[in-house]
Amino acid sequence: MRILIVTDAWYPQINGVVRTLTAMRDELRAMGDDVHMLTPEGFTSVPCPTYPEIRLALAGSRSVGKVVAQFLPCAIHIATEGPLGLAARRFCVKRGIPFTTAFHTRFPEYIEARFRVPISWTYPLMRWFHKHSGVVMAPTPAVVENLRDRKFDKARLWGRGVNTDLFKPGPKAPIDSTKPVLLSVGRVAVEKNISAFLDLKHDGTKVVVGDGPMLESLKSRYPDVIFAGAKHGEELVSYFNAADVFVFPSLTDTFGLVMLEALGCGVPVAAFPVTGPKDVITDNKIGCLDPDLELAVSRALTLKREDCLAFAQRHNWAASATTFRSYLQEFDPEEFLK
Repeated sequence: MRILIVTDAWYPQINGVVRTLTAMRDELRAMGDDVHMLTPEGFTSVPCPTYPEIRLALAGSRSVGKVVAQFLPCAIHIATEGPLGLAARRFCVKRGIPFTTAFHTRFPEYIEARFRVPISWTYPLMRWFHKHSGVVMAPTPAVVENLRDRKFDKARLWGRGVNTDLFKPGPKAPIDSTKPVLLSVGRVAVEKNISAFLDLKHDGTKVVVGDGPMLESLKSRYPDVIFAGAKHGEELVSYFNAADVFVFPSLTDTFGLVMLEALGCGVPVAAFPVTGPKDVITDNKIGCLDPDLELAVSRALTLKREDCLAFAQRHNWAASATTFRSYLQEFDPEEFLK
């Protein structure tokens, strides 16, 4: 099958969406599919407001149409609700081409956290974006249920995996500490609730891996915290391996792929009992969820690394790709592109 995946989130960004779509591309190709990624690469772009490191492509439906005409896909998946996603949606709806979408990010909650815009204003826009989609893929049962409660009737579960060939026990990053290492990995931004991690009173060494709009200001406010910046590949894995507990303070993530990546390295997780963590940390042997994050960290430090490793081994990307493929809305490109 020739599959076109449209995404506004792509390299050099490194986040859960990019890693998920990269895994889908690689797994689908391994299954014999021809996959083309339509990303901001090759388009004129502008920096995203408040996130200058994220580039927004200046592309319209005509640009998408050129790619479709050249590639002649049998299925189109629109992964994000950004400019490219909007252009692809417009192109497909205008021509009656079936497509699927995904709900990777809780944008209404993020916008409320950053700009105080009520979610009652933004969820109708999200419903509008997804309403012509054949399937709205969501990462956890809780997100599916939440979307259905908000009248996203075509929401379906599309689980995530972890690359245990990469995220596995191995060399440790050189963190000079005799105390337990508390690690947080992710975008350094207000919607990630990073302050809940930084304000912990626990007698451990806090390490933050990631980049974002709050990084410089937080460095000056928290001089005792190690801010390592963005890390990738084996260097990122080395930070997971140096940690004694992985702390995931977010209250708005739909999943939190980094939790699975931590578990792949044998690191137990401490998080709040909210959507995302509740669907990943389904066994109290691998992590602790508690409204008191301090207590969650203390309990997680008592858990066994081997239990975390065993859990991660049961969650792979091949199963996720099979589910993804089953939801695609296949069509004959010659029928729609005459």
